[in-house]
Amino acid sequence: MPHCSTLRVTPRLALAAALMILVTAMTISQTNPNLPVYTGADLGTTYAPGRTVFKVWAPTADSITLRLYKTGHADDLLLQRAMVRHDEGTWHLLVDGDWDGYYYTYQAVIEGKPMPEAVDPYAKSAGANGKRGMIYKPGSCDPAGWQNDQSPPFKALTDAIIYELHVRDATIADNSGLPFKGTFRALSKTGGRGPGGVKTGLDHLADLGVTHVHLLPFYDYSSIDETKPDQPQYNWGYDPLNYNVPEGSYSTDPFDGRVRVRELKDMVMAFHQNGLRVVMDVVYNHTMFNEQSQFAKLVPGYYHRFKPDGSWSNGSGCGNETASEQAMMRKYMIESLLHWVNEYHIDGFRFDLMGLHDIETMNAIAQALRAIKPDILLYGEGWTAGESPLPEDLRAIKRNAPLLASIAVFNDDLRDALKGSVFNHEDTGFASGKPDLVHSVRFGIAAATLHPQVTMTRVNYSRAPYARHPAQCINYVSCHDNHTLWDRLAISRSDADEATRINMHLLAQTVVLTSQGIPFLHAGTDFLRTKEGDENSYKSPDAINQLDWARKNKYQAQHNYFKQLIALRKAHPMFRLQTEIEVSRQLQFIESTPQQVVAYTLQRGSSGDTWQKALIAFNGSDKPQTIALPAGKWHYILQENNINNNFSKKVRGRKVTLAPFSALIVAR
Repeated sequence: MPHCSTLRVTPRLALAAALMILVTAMTISQTNPNLPVYTGADLGTTYAPGRTVFKVWAPTADSITLRLYKTGHADDLLLQRAMVRHDEGTWHLLVDGDWDGYYYTYQAVIEGKPMPEAVDPYAKSAGANGKRGMIYKPGSCDPAGWQNDQSPPFKALTDAIIYELHVRDATIADNSGLPFKGTFRALSKTGGRGPGGVKTGLDHLADLGVTHVHLLPFYDYSSIDETKPDQPQYNWGYDPLNYNVPEGSYSTDPFDGRVRVRELKDMVMAFHQNGLRVVMDVVYNHTMFNEQSQFAKLVPGYYHRFKPDGSWSNGSGCGNETASEQAMMRKYMIESLLHWVNEYHIDGFRFDLMGLHDIETMNAIAQALRAIKPDILLYGEGWTAGESPLPEDLRAIKRNAPLLASIAVFNDDLRDALKGSVFNHEDTGFASGKPDLVHSVRFGIAAATLHPQVTMTRVNYSRAPYARHPAQCINYVSCHDNHTLWDRLAISRSDADEATRINMHLLAQTVVLTSQGIPFLHAGTDFLRTKEGDENSYKSPDAINQLDWARKNKYQAQHNYFKQLIALRKAHPMFRLQTEIEVSRQLQFIESTPQQVVAYTLQRGSSGDTWQKALIAFNGSDKPQTIALPAGKWHYILQENNINNNFSKKVRGRKVTLAPFSALIVAR
């Protein structure tokens, strides 16, 4: 895997990417060949102080009316004009005057029927609840210093350590010690302190040592009434309304579309200044509404997939699914993602239900994004939520990952091997005492690549490796979906005392943080996060979802363990090998181990590590287990949840004992 370097977006690179998009759009084979494909890069609004140009693609419309409003919510129409049919299915209109800070909608008439007013899919901001798009002068919403903002240095993709976080969860608790709770602004503040003086918010993230903070959707989503900020409301945000607009409920003023733009940029810049990259969770696979989606109001029947009987296909489980293979949907996804990188300096994207997108579209996305940001991190869910008319061979699913251009997929094999099946809450995993999962755990340790010591017929789900190199594998044991790891252990091992469950929790995450590939942590797992047993908290109250900083104070020893383990991974490149060949040659599993023990050695090879060799072992049983060491002088690095990286404690003899539910690292 080649190394990457940080690169600022320049106008020349942005133009090159735009030209590439035009070529891509012209070569796409359309599902509906009768509709023209627009090859320009100027859909949406083009603002100038003396005039604004509006352009929208709606080839099946009889007419399009532009409406301009003073605000984003009131009955204050200022102007309405008929747009002019233009080339390649577009409509356009030039309106004289300075429209900075005003709002607009489009209304189509299709087959003689007036459609509901639509927000421009290319709108860059909006008023409260996303009912109208907003026009603003480019650069007018930039915080001081934005033009000099740069992402922290980042070389290889396997250097990434991801921390998944919801914007509101991070600061909404009374004990977060931060103002503007639950907003972008709160997450841009340093100095947050909780019970016992623990660091909270941004300081917590920076101090923990992760490289990338994956934020659950922060585009404009539908389920929160932004006009009622004092009313208890909560949602994860997987209900997209306006894809290119920041979510208003995360701003301090949802009525002024400029505020959400400025405050999001301020947060991103604060993250960058504190050594953190930002990953955006994107949900292009479905829209919140069917007929009432912005796409369907302008070009009904085009942007979504349908069953043979004409009903809406529902591979997302949310009522519909978009058609990424359609030329203008593919173009839209690419241009939308470029907007987030160019306008907000986003460092990566996680694709919700990526299996609903076609491989060609995902590879076109990777090509366009890497043209302007070579070190961008791209990954997604390699599955669907239901049946889709898109043929499996064309889907960006896990088994097709070798066909994806360095786009990673989540490793559910390792997830369920460590804690048990997500579909059976009482099921246990390797970390909670279940036997016969050694090869599933090995598969995760080897980052789902081809390894001669992994017997695929004994892996829980996959029957063939699906990663061409380690950076295509996201290893994890918990995320926003399903129970937190701590809650799952409380259910599946209710017979175990707290101390034992803490050991199980740390064992599972130690496997994740020492495996090849890219580790992914659910926010708060470092202080044993609980949601009080709520498995699907997507609209549960803050009391369930918030990060409770009192737990960080209570479980400081566990938090410090995570912090030290993250530092250990970052200090030793042998945990971050970049090619399949390196993994197969430098990682050797030890075959003669007791049942429920996984052990292996890592050679320095060409990694440049300060260690010559390391031995890593995991005991997934409730009994101490002894393993023999290869010849050599070994030193304890990790033993019984204690980390010591200074070679001060020698191993005496040729055997070591692993405590129940524990990890061991020795090195020389």
